[in-house]
Amino acid sequence: MKSFLTEIKRKFGDGNYEGDEFGGARGHNGKGLPTGLPNNFMFATGIECSYPTIDHGKTRRDMLAECDHYNRYKEDLGLVKELGLKVLRYGLPYYKIQQAPGKYDWEFADLAMAEIQRLGITPILDLMHFGVPDWLGDFQNPDLPVQFADYCEQVAKRYPWVRYYTPVNEIYVTARSSAKDGVWNEQLKSDKGFVTALKHCAAASIMGTQQIAKHRPDCVIVQSESAEFIHELRAERTPAVQLENLLRFTSLDLLYAHHPEGEVVNYLYDNGMTRQEYDWFMAGEPPGYQIMGNDYYGRNEKIMLPNGEVCTSIDVLGWSTITHDYYQRYKKPVMHTETNVFDANEAPVWLWKQWVNILRLRKEGVPVLGFTWYSLIDQIDWETGLAEKKGTVNACGLFDLDRKPRLVAEAYKQLLEEYGQITIVPHGELFEVTARPATLKVEV
Repeated sequence: MKSFLTEIKRKFGDGNYEGDEFGGARGHNGKGLPTGLPNNFMFATGIECSYPTIDHGKTRRDMLAECDHYNRYKEDLGLVKELGLKVLRYGLPYYKIQQAPGKYDWEFADLAMAEIQRLGITPILDLMHFGVPDWLGDFQNPDLPVQFADYCEQVAKRYPWVRYYTPVNEIYVTARSSAKDGVWNEQLKSDKGFVTALKHCAAASIMGTQQIAKHRPDCVIVQSESAEFIHELRAERTPAVQLENLLRFTSLDLLYAHHPEGEVVNYLYDNGMTRQEYDWFMAGEPPGYQIMGNDYYGRNEKIMLPNGEVCTSIDVLGWSTITHDYYQRYKKPVMHTETNVFDANEAPVWLWKQWVNILRLRKEGVPVLGFTWYSLIDQIDWETGLAEKKGTVNACGLFDLDRKPRLVAEAYKQLLEEYGQITIVPHGELFEVTARPATLKVEV
C-alpha cells in the first residue's frame, strides 16, 4: 500500500516545508536573550533601594548609599544591559526627593532615569520602599496617602515614558516591621500600630495609582508583596498563628477590594480601622492593569515547633505552591518579583529551583509573566533585617560590591540564553499587548 508520505515528499520535499517556520515544526523555540518586545516574558533584576530609619529615627538605612549606587549608577545600569536583561525593578529615593509638600529634588532621579532610558531598559518604578521623608514622620501619619499621591503624580508627569510601577513595595512587610515587630521607622509593637500602618500604606498605594493613571492610563501596576506561610506543627492549632496566616493576605485584600475572612475583619475593626475606612477600600480596585507580584525567600516560609520555637523551612511548599494560594484568591496575573539566598555558592541552584517553580505554575495555567533575581549587587545587613548597622555584606547579588560577577550571574545568563524569548504567557503571540487605557473593572 502506498504511503501518503510518498506523495507529500514528491510534492513538498522531505521536511523543512515552506511556511513551517511560522509557528510550525520549524518555528522558534524561545531560545535567545530577551528581545524587549511587549510580548516577551519579563526577566528582571532589581537594585536594592530600601531606606527605613532605625534607632527611633536617628539613623537612615539607605541601601542606594551603602551599596554605592549613587556614585556607580551608570556602571550598575550597564551591568543590567550586559547581562541581556531588559527589565529592572528600580526604586527612586522617595525620602530624598519629596523634601516638603510641593518641593522636590530631582537631581539624582533625572540622571538615573535618563541613563535607564538611554540603555533601553524597561523600569518597574518602585516609588516607596520601606521609608518616608523625615518631615512625614512615619507610617502612622494619616497625611501619608495624600502627600504620597502628589509625589506619584509628579513622577508620572516627569517621566511620561514609564509604564510599569510598584507604588508601595511590600505593604505587609512595611507595616509589620515598622509597627508590629518594632524594627524600623515608628518601631511600634502593637496590633493597632500595625493596622494603622497597613491602612495608610494601602491607601497611599491606591491614591498614588490613581494619580499615575491620570497621566498614564495604560499603566501596569506590579504590586510586590511577600509570599509567606507558617507551618504550625501542633495537634491543635492556635488561633494566633492561624490569624497570622490570614493576615499575610490583608494588604492585597485592601488593594484588590477582596473581603477578608471574618476574623481578619474583626481584627481590623478591633485595632482602629473604621467601618467607613473598610467600605472605602472595598469600593473597588485601583486603576491600571494589575499584576500580583509575589516575593519569595526561603526565610519567608517558617515552621513552628510544638514548643513554640520557630525555624526557617526554606522551601517546603516553595514559591509555586504558596503563590498558587494567592492566585486562587485574587485571579491576577503573577510575577515572581524578588528572590535570593545569602550563600553565593548556593545561589545558582536556588535560581534554577525558582525557575522550576515558575515553569510548574505556567504549566498549570497560571499566567506568570515575569521573574526577578533581587538584587543586581550584594546587599548589606539584611541578615538582621537592617535592624543593626554592622556593615555585613550579604552575598546575594548577581554581582558583588566591587561589581564583579558572582556564580549566579553566569547561571542567570544561561537561563536567559535558554528561555529568554518565551512569550509573556503561553501562546502569547496570539494576543496583542495593548497600549490602550485600562477600562474594565469586572471579570466576566
